[in-house]
Amino acid sequence: MKARPRPIRSALVLGAILWSASAAHPWVAGARPQQGLRATGAETPPHPASVFGFEPGADHKLADYSAILEYFRALDAASARVREEEIGRSVLGRPLILAVISSEENLRQIERWRSISERLARAVGLSDEEARRLAGEGRAVVWIDGGLHATEVAGAQHTPLLAYTVATDTSQAMQRVRENVVLLLMPVMNPDGLDIVAEWYRRNLGTPYETADLPWLYHHYVGHDNNRDWYMITQPETEAVARILYHEWYPQIVYNHHQTGPFPARIFVPPFAEPVSPHIPPLVIRGVNLVGSAMANRFAREGKPGVVSRVVYNAWWNGGMRTAPYFHNMIGILTETALYEYATPRYYTPDSLPPTFRSAPTLSTVQPSTFYPDPWKGGWWRLRDAVDYMMTGSHALLEIAAARKDDWLYGIYQMGREAIEKGRAGNPFAYVIAPGEQWDAGEAVQLVNVLRRGGVEVHRATEPFQAGGREYPSGSYVVYAAQAFRPHVLDLLERQVYPDRRLYPGGPREPPYDIAGWTLPIQMGVAMRRVEEPFVARSEAVDVARVEPGQVVGHAGYGYLLSHRPNTSVLAVNRLLKDGERVGLAAAGFEAAGERFDAGTIVIRNGGRRTRQRIEALARDQGLEFVALARPPGVRVDDLRLPRVGLYGSWVANMDEGWTRWILDRYEFPFDRLRDTDLRRGNLHRYDAIILASQDPFRILGGHTPGTMPPEYVGGLGPEGAAALKRYVQAGGSLVALDSAADFAIAQFGLPVENSAARVPRDSFYIPGSLVALRLNTAHALAYGMPDSAAAFFVESRAFKLVKPAGGETGRAQGPQVEVVARYGDGDPLLSGWAVGAERYLAGNPAVVRVPLGKGSVVLIGFRAQFRGQPRATFKLLFNALHAATVNRAPTNR
Repeated sequence: MKARPRPIRSALVLGAILWSASAAHPWVAGARPQQGLRATGAETPPHPASVFGFEPGADHKLADYSAILEYFRALDAASARVREEEIGRSVLGRPLILAVISSEENLRQIERWRSISERLARAVGLSDEEARRLAGEGRAVVWIDGGLHATEVAGAQHTPLLAYTVATDTSQAMQRVRENVVLLLMPVMNPDGLDIVAEWYRRNLGTPYETADLPWLYHHYVGHDNNRDWYMITQPETEAVARILYHEWYPQIVYNHHQTGPFPARIFVPPFAEPVSPHIPPLVIRGVNLVGSAMANRFAREGKPGVVSRVVYNAWWNGGMRTAPYFHNMIGILTETALYEYATPRYYTPDSLPPTFRSAPTLSTVQPSTFYPDPWKGGWWRLRDAVDYMMTGSHALLEIAAARKDDWLYGIYQMGREAIEKGRAGNPFAYVIAPGEQWDAGEAVQLVNVLRRGGVEVHRATEPFQAGGREYPSGSYVVYAAQAFRPHVLDLLERQVYPDRRLYPGGPREPPYDIAGWTLPIQMGVAMRRVEEPFVARSEAVDVARVEPGQVVGHAGYGYLLSHRPNTSVLAVNRLLKDGERVGLAAAGFEAAGERFDAGTIVIRNGGRRTRQRIEALARDQGLEFVALARPPGVRVDDLRLPRVGLYGSWVANMDEGWTRWILDRYEFPFDRLRDTDLRRGNLHRYDAIILASQDPFRILGGHTPGTMPPEYVGGLGPEGAAALKRYVQAGGSLVALDSAADFAIAQFGLPVENSAARVPRDSFYIPGSLVALRLNTAHALAYGMPDSAAAFFVESRAFKLVKPAGGETGRAQGPQVEVVARYGDGDPLLSGWAVGAERYLAGNPAVVRVPLGKGSVVLIGFRAQFRGQPRATFKLLFNALHAATVNRAPTNR
């Protein structure tokens, strides 16, 4: 009999070790070529095919990351026009490389061109005359990448060919590009994903599953959301690129390739659809339109049909790789080239094409129109076709960058200068974060570092000062609006008010394409004051903000107290529990050592010298304040254990599950990743809590349809798995269901709760992605450490209604049967973004509930409390649910 496989363990470190230890990969220690050796020009630059063994874009062929690394290092060694450098490491440890390509003479003076680009972008200490001189001297800096989404395979296959062409093409046009442009070419922004996709495709090539979806995310944590991380900058790949864009090179044009064009068009190019964020400088939009027009004209000259503009994609949201540069005065370009599946060709007959675009139902796919003048009429579409379209787009961009080099350089200066002038005039003049006003001082530091990673200038007061009629202490953070990246500052710190757009006058509202509201102080729970009028404060520039070291006050007899307010208190609890310390939560408020402590205060029993050393280290490193306790607090203290957590991971790859893994790893919750077979098998009693990340309940229950994937990846939990989960809860376990997974738990367990807006049409109630008000019952264990009010990131999420239990005789399930932990705000709960029907269908309704079931409970969180790692003010709803699951639950052998 085969041994039963153990549940998959969360093992980021192990994953990195496995990749770095593989001798098949050239980034193993010792295998990297010696740095500093540059080509003499005597070698012949290799064509990508000579390294890959096939032409880029060949049918059924994908170059993986080791081949692409090998190629760029060979090109660097052979060409004096190419410099390859490592700019960071992926989440699994692969090197992130950047190729700097220009003329030999330009590369000999590369720091000069970088410095000019930085001076013009920052726009400080320059007159207009000096700026024009520098624009004339400088070189346009252009960023082009091979995309982030690994299943959009053409981008990474085209970058080696683009590098070869730019380095070797002897045409006058390309010589002009090399003389006037410094190209920053990032071949692959998601190398882990490229290898995942290439391996999956090779494995299934020639089988019925050749074009099957991946059963895993193509980024270890965030999958497709790696293009949703560009203002928070949480992932190492995002951080490495943001450092190049906003701290080192300051490119005037940023071109991000994608491959999901609106069918049946062959490529989308700018201009974009409406609306445009009011914070984006007009010159950015003009520049985007100019580049898009140059691209469209080149496609027409080359006889490449199917180019569409002004559909789907807009310029409102800040979080994408091409949109975040807008708020840094950079020309952000997105193209979406057509994709079939991987490297498999597809033939389209004319009658297989839809008559109109799904995303623009009034736009014909057959009749020429202003923004689709040359419709694609069908035929073969191969990976090489997509590569060729991308090459055309890249060449068009490089040529207009070279032709208008002075304009791009002076333009970024002009936008920066105007931003500084507006900031100096006030309204606002600055934003101030005062340390004494924070619910969680650590989150204020987190916000400052988010801004810093995005290139925003932040200062820290070295003396007390007055601003806006208030006194602020030394140590306050000041974000002045008088800086080049003022658009980014305003866009992240102000409320979003999405415009009321209608499909036609008096018609239904046109919903946003993506997230509509994201104001960082609101979702992170940071108190920030906007100051309208100029003021003077002595301050120092902040590079990286750090928490002030905390302290341990007094000498313990009984133990130590720690406020539950800081998110890092959760990290402290997990570390102490891992080290064997006795930790509990006060079940009610109390007074001790002359202070008032809230319900949920963390109580650490005194275990002697080692306990003291551990909490002193936590105080120092995490900025936490501990208070020594001479005697018991006089209220019940519920003992905790390090939670034994299971996280369901469907074979239908789920980004919310990935983000949940990310946050659990960050706060050091050990967990097992449970697959369908693990849950169907039962034997779940060893887990204190099982998490269902947000996922369509039909996907949880049914998974992939048989025949669409290799057999081991089809099917979901099924009735057997759902029944096993219910038995687990009834026996004393805790199930935590986030957002859409709550619908699964409600339906499968017959809970006395329903999604109150489930059957409401979208034209009556719809919130695609906005911040809404939340009211919390802070006496409840699931809301310990939280303020009375917060913000929920509502993304087509849930509001609950308490109903009569199935078959019950107790009337409406209120009181002790269903515990309401949080409700949405009254009146109009919208805080930032866009909403329809929130006052009627959301206001006052339960948002977080705990439903007893047998000896256990189901925690339903109607929104994603950890959404994309952003709403840090609601992280504790998840953390508290995990810790609460250990209270009064005896440990069992695993």
